[in-house]
Amino acid sequence: MSSESSRAAEVEVLEPVHSDLSAESGHAAGEDAAPLEGGGDGDEPEKSAKDEFIEIAKTIFYALLIALVLRVLLFQPFTIPSASMEPNLYEGDYIIVSKWNYGYSKHSIPLSPPLIKGRLFNNGPERGDIVVFKLPRDNKTDYIKRVIGLPGDRVQMRDNKLYINGQPVQDVVKGPIEVMDPNGRQSSGVTATETLPNGKSFTTQDFGPNGWLDDTGVYTVPAGHYFMMGDNRDNSIDSRVDVSSGVGLVPEENLVGKAQIILFSWSPGVSLWNPVSWFTKLRPSRFFTVLQ
Repeated sequence: MSSESSRAAEVEVLEPVHSDLSAESGHAAGEDAAPLEGGGDGDEPEKSAKDEFIEIAKTIFYALLIALVLRVLLFQPFTIPSASMEPNLYEGDYIIVSKWNYGYSKHSIPLSPPLIKGRLFNNGPERGDIVVFKLPRDNKTDYIKRVIGLPGDRVQMRDNKLYINGQPVQDVVKGPIEVMDPNGRQSSGVTATETLPNGKSFTTQDFGPNGWLDDTGVYTVPAGHYFMMGDNRDNSIDSRVDVSSGVGLVPEENLVGKAQIILFSWSPGVSLWNPVSWFTKLRPSRFFTVLQ
């Protein structure tokens, strides 16, 4: 695992992606009806510019309203800005988060207005879910981690091994890896398959013992809270770090949704102002990857 320099591990801030919404009015401008032979008063009055503007504004308003409802109740996209969830989520992954799994709180709504107290239709996450939540110390910043501890659990790291309720979590080393550490240096580590007490298995990434979060005290998870950890165990600021400088224990009200799928992915270095990079930095092998 990383040395004390891992304290410099980047703090993960998810960046919500807002798609540009556009809508066509779908309204054909009024045209004068051709009069029938023999005359008559069947001409349609031509619509004024004001009427046309109102029609377009109404169409845009309805499109935005539908988009808002979908974002609040069903799905929200995010991009991954850091390495804390490697090897399962990489910087540049564009993911879709479902909003209905855990019910709804004020944080389900943009800007978190105090319209909902607690959670509506509350349904707690399962151990092993990948969850987006609001950082408890500011209730604004979006974080993404994996649920490790449920209310009532006791969680601890001992000698680089995870313990839940006094029992070691099963992990099996898959193989060695060579990756860039947070300081830009090439580092050797391993990936391992970790299996939680409920049978949920996933891959973690680790850079060896003696990391600053490899030995901790016992964290007791209170009612209505969750213990979160990153899959990149030596490069994750998570519930192992006190809420004053890290994540701490996450209140259920702060849950935003469950990460479901990687829709698209780009390698670091893609630029909005460099259209060529939109194609050269694509990672098609990660498209439509269902998250475990």
